Amino acid sequence: MTIHDVTRELPDIETLRDRCRAMAALELVISGEEDDGYFSYDPQWGPGEEAALMDNGSGDDYAIVFTADGVFGHGFDHESVMGPWGADGTTLWPGLTDGIPEAFRPYLTEPAFCVDGVLNATAVFWRESADARWRAGKVEFPEGKSDPDGADYLFELLVAGTPEAYRDFAEDYYETDLPLEAIRHVWELRPLTQAVVDALNPGLPLAAVEPWVVRAGYPGV
Repeated sequence: MTIHDVTRELPDIETLRDRCRAMAALELVISGEEDDGYFSYDPQWGPGEEAALMDNGSGDDYAIVFTADGVFGHGFDHESVMGPWGADGTTLWPGLTDGIPEAFRPYLTEPAFCVDGVLNATAVFWRESADARWRAGKVEFPEGKSDPDGADYLFELLVAGTPEAYRDFAEDYYETDLPLEAIRHVWELRPLTQAVVDALNPGLPLAAVEPWVVRAGYPGV
């Protein structure tokens, strides 16, 4: 799967936004920590901008920015040969940003997304508010790779879009058993309760985690 496949499978903008917020809230509750999470969401990332972020701590990350103009997203897989850090200098893989609308071009040089002035990306996608589908550049991918740009790995949970898929990820990542019903409760952005928090992280007070999820844009509090 490449970013072209991902853009065919992603849901509409609002559904994607809800999935990002749910994953950030689940991260906060399960980890019991507010900082340095695998998934996070910032509803005040910039003026009129919200951002869903992923950082696995091993060199892979993504950022998805929600604006009035639509959505800009990019991801970086440090093992992909499509990274901009080659022997011949620093340059984006050909076609990665071809056709990107003018409204999203400032993100290509956004300091938070760049290293030495170059967008740190192996996959880029976008969707304008009035558009009927997600889009990506006309990229020619290297042959012989099942996930050449890392898009399958980076965005698999957002594409799957189910609490079952998230549970499988979280049980492996946190090395613990997690109740599906509690995960589904948060996935659906329903009001957070002490019972749900206890099911996901026994002993964590709702009063402690509630401000965190509110700051992460979780609506069900």
